[in-house]
Order: sequence, then C-alpha cells, then structure tokens
Amino acid sequence: MKNLTYLFLLSITFLGCSSDDGDTTNVETMYFPSNTNNVWETKTPASLGWNESQLQPLRDYLIDKNTKSFMILVNGRIVMEEYYDGHTASTSWQWNSAGKTLVTTTTGIAQQEGLLNINDKVSTYLGEGWANAPIDKENLITSKNLLTMTSGLNDESNFVIPANLTYLADAGTRWSYHNVFQKLMDVVADASNQGFETYFNAKLKNKIGMDGFWNNGVIFKVYNSNTRSMARFGLLALNKGKWKNETIINETFFNQSITTSQNINPSYGYLWWLNGKGSYMVPGGQTVYPTNLVPDAPSDMYAAMGAEDQRIYVIPSKNMVVIRMGNASDPTNPNFALSGFDNALWQKLNAVFN
Repeated sequence: MKNLTYLFLLSITFLGCSSDDGDTTNVETMYFPSNTNNVWETKTPASLGWNESQLQPLRDYLIDKNTKSFMILVNGRIVMEEYYDGHTASTSWQWNSAGKTLVTTTTGIAQQEGLLNINDKVSTYLGEGWANAPIDKENLITSKNLLTMTSGLNDESNFVIPANLTYLADAGTRWSYHNVFQKLMDVVADASNQGFETYFNAKLKNKIGMDGFWNNGVIFKVYNSNTRSMARFGLLALNKGKWKNETIINETFFNQSITTSQNINPSYGYLWWLNGKGSYMVPGGQTVYPTNLVPDAPSDMYAAMGAEDQRIYVIPSKNMVVIRMGNASDPTNPNFALSGFDNALWQKLNAVFN
C-alpha cells in the first residue's frame, strides 16, 4: 500500500513539473481554434512568467526590420499578435518559400491515400522528358529527391522550365536549394487526377480552417494568406500532423519531414529547415557552415523559411509556434531563406522568455 501511495505521489510530481528549459506550459492541454469562426483563445505574457519589460524592445526590433505581422502561440493559444505598417488581421501576404512545407504536407497526404509513393521516380507521374537531362539520369530522380533538394539538376536558374532542368550530378549526390521542388505539385495533380490547389484545399486547407490561395509568382507558385492561417499550419506542425482529433498527415511521414533527410545538409528535412544539427548549407552555395542553423534558437526548432523573412518557427520543447510576415528585414539582401534576422530575433525572444 505504501508503494502504491508513493507511486501516486510521484506521478503527481511529474505532472506538475516543467520541461527542462523551465517552461511550464507543457502541462496545459493543446488548444485548436474553430474552423468556422474567428474566435481564438489567448494567454497573457504575465501568466507565462515572461519578462514583460523586454516586449517593447522586441516590438521595436520587429518594426525596425520591416515586419508586417507577428504572432506567438503557446499550446495553441495566442500570447502575442501584432500588426504593423497598415497590415491587419485580414490582410493576405505571401509565404514565399515557407509555402514549400505546404507542398511537403500535401505530398505526404497523397502518399498516405495511396495515390503516390515518394520513392518512385518522378517520370512515373510526369512521363519521360519532364527535365532536360539524359533519360537514364532523369529516371534517377524520385519525388523524395525533390523533397530533399537532391535532384542533381542544374540550379543556375530558378525558373523551372524544361530547358533549364539540365543534368549536373546524379540524384542524391548533391544538395542544392532549387525551385524544381514545385514539380511535386505536378506529381500530386497527376496522381490525384485533379488540380493541385483543388486537392490541397480539400485535404489540408479546409481541414484546418485556413484561408488563402496559390498564385503564380515571378519564379514559382506562391501561397498567400492572412497571419492566423499561417499560424494554423504552424499549430498543425507542432501537433505532428494532427488537428484536434483528426489526423491530417500521419505522424510517421511528418517526423520524416522534420528529420535530416540526406547526408549532405543535416539541417534540411523534407523542405523544412532544422535547427540543432551542428552544420548547415544555404541557398545558392555549396559551403558547409559548422554551426547550428540559428544558434540562439532552441535546438529542437524546425522552421518554414521564405524569402524576405517569412517564417514559421515550431518549438516542441516550448509547445510554441512563432510567425513572422513582412518585407525583407534587410532590403539590400532579400535572400531566399535563411538570413541574419533569425538569430537576432531569437536573441530578442530569449530576453522575453527568460
């Protein structure tokens, strides 16, 4: 009887404990907003023990770096929601390459429905000749190679037209950030026998109550939505593909998406960027940098990153999602994904959280 009493007390102690980083929010139930209205539960920074004196320096930094909107969710609840420079809660803004992760998720959904297999060669769905490479080299390229940026196709131009998709290296032997990933949209369209956006809307967007649309950007199709819709997708990602009680994308595929996907750039999964891996590569180069992607961010963070610093940061250890939309933090260097903005922002955030 004493042993049972001890185990009961011990279990209560564990339930009341915080995570290793001192965050106590992990004992709270995950919240999901309604799909049919704009009601969203909130929490105050004070209730989480944040350093409120550091919130204004954070806001000043966001404004100085051309931010349009900024949100922090903890356990799904809004703790901070800010709009600047005429931006509002209903304004749509482009995700840029952060939208790649929407393509990843939609591809995974098509696979779980048995419509495709990411290990099949792309030509299974698009036919031979979709690239301007020798057929034997083209047939090495799988949908998984497109998800991991290892197609081996020439990355000199980001305009994805057949003439530009020439052979550079065997698939799987070279990592290079390239817009050829968008051929996955064609794979999904062919496999599902409908337009990509139609399938995406039915299987992902509508399931989690997002708004938004795909439009034809200068280089590739770009997703546009309001900030809360970006946050909804971040919350789905925090919950490993489950929305309320419904599995949107199975956890096995999602976990693969946020795990190092190849042995060349450890900080890259299936179009998701990964922190805490010790080294990384950046778009437009082959240099390997021997440090974490965002050194001052939590090591378990995974992120959707788009040009001009469109961001979804997901931090499981804090049950947290952070969203940033806006113009480039540095207009002289709009970049394709990673920028110095990330680490400086996390220094500001750490001052708030600690």
